[in-house]
Amino acid sequence: MSEIKLVADLHVHTLASGHAYSTVAEIIEAAAERGLEAVALTDHGPAMPGGPHRYHFGNLSALPKKEKNVEILRGVEANIIDLDGTIDLPENYLKYLDIVWAGLHFPCLPPATRSLNTEALINALQNPFVDGIVHPGNPDYPIDEAAVVQEAIKQGKLLEINNSSFVIRRGSKTRCFEIAKLIHRYDALVALNSDAHIAKYVGTNEKALQLAIESGIDPQQIINTDLQQLKRFLKKRGKRRFLSYE
Repeated sequence: MSEIKLVADLHVHTLASGHAYSTVAEIIEAAAERGLEAVALTDHGPAMPGGPHRYHFGNLSALPKKEKNVEILRGVEANIIDLDGTIDLPENYLKYLDIVWAGLHFPCLPPATRSLNTEALINALQNPFVDGIVHPGNPDYPIDEAAVVQEAIKQGKLLEINNSSFVIRRGSKTRCFEIAKLIHRYDALVALNSDAHIAKYVGTNEKALQLAIESGIDPQQIINTDLQQLKRFLKKRGKRRFLSYE
């Protein structure tokens, strides 16, 4: 295993997602115990069955920005709900969040053809409030990988290698490896995340990290290897919390 160290987990769920099992406090405690410098709380948007009301995201401002020496990023794993790339949280909520992921999830948008799935992701990447795409290697949603990677580069946005995919999405490794090789080839930005649904797995990224290493991804392409790099990225994305960051 490489000595590459990830200092942030940018995709974590709390009880609010409806199918996750830890509180905010438990997530922060786990992040601190694992030596993380930042953790993003990214519960599903309201279109997910059992997911939180949009008010949940509006009230994330009640959370501290830092606790136990861990930066707490207020985010969402928004659900893409149509082929136009529409996501399930409106602008007046999105503009206050620190990080906005978008992804294809059943039943929010059922799987379609390779062409239509690709269209949905490309359109979501063109949403100015979306910062990146989660688990693009999900085999249930075949895509034109090169087209999605190139659009992410064009828009200056992130793609994710999702550690949980190797456990819960059968067939993900092959697809994720193809995407990782394209990320390397085209010099795209990537985040390696746990997608933890319980505190025990916050910061768990070994499988995603090994895949990144095998595909030749440079550590400098991995946005969550350096907190300052992450903050510069979020500042460039126009996130209000980081606009004064030097």
